[in-house]
Amino acid sequence: MTVVSGPSNAGLVARVQNMIMKPALEWDVIAPEPASVAGLFTGYACILAAIPAIATIISSALFTHYGVIFGLISAVLGYVLGLVGVYVIAFIVDALAPSFGAEKSQIQALKLVIYAYTASWVAGIALIIPILGGLVALAGGIYSLYTLYIGMPKLMKNPPDKTVGYFVVTIVVAIVVYAIIGAVVGMVALGVIGSAALAVH
Repeated sequence: MTVVSGPSNAGLVARVQNMIMKPALEWDVIAPEPASVAGLFTGYACILAAIPAIATIISSALFTHYGVIFGLISAVLGYVLGLVGVYVIAFIVDALAPSFGAEKSQIQALKLVIYAYTASWVAGIALIIPILGGLVALAGGIYSLYTLYIGMPKLMKNPPDKTVGYFVVTIVVAIVVYAIIGAVVGMVALGVIGSAALAVH
């Protein structure tokens, strides 16, 4: 199974199921697979990242005062910047590789980060439901961290005894990247809403 040219629906579903149900075995399949940056994004990341974005739009339309406009703006910005964040994190994972005895490889780093995000993206469907949905999404994010951890030595070929350090540094980088993304999304969305409110009055 490969996403070099974009998977069939059956291939995509199987990859998602395997990354959630048996990630350790799936990493062994993924590690030697040929892939391209474009294939990984268009055949997998762009599709799955749309799940929480769509859920955000629906939730905003149903449950928030600002309605669908706010949800649409937040979802689109979050979607685009989220994909950029995935690329940035993979870039840093690759750049850090020599420091932890790992092999530098942009494609392997991208495969690691993108596939590790599977559970987080899928759990994002729960964002349709306020509060409870956020807890489900959080659980998906935690599980994604687990899959990232077990996938690191398989894809980046770092010594097992350096996995913890490599993982921790990567998580710190991810937190910083997504804190910035969240701040940007929030400021832009609130700015647009504020402008719309002034226009109405």
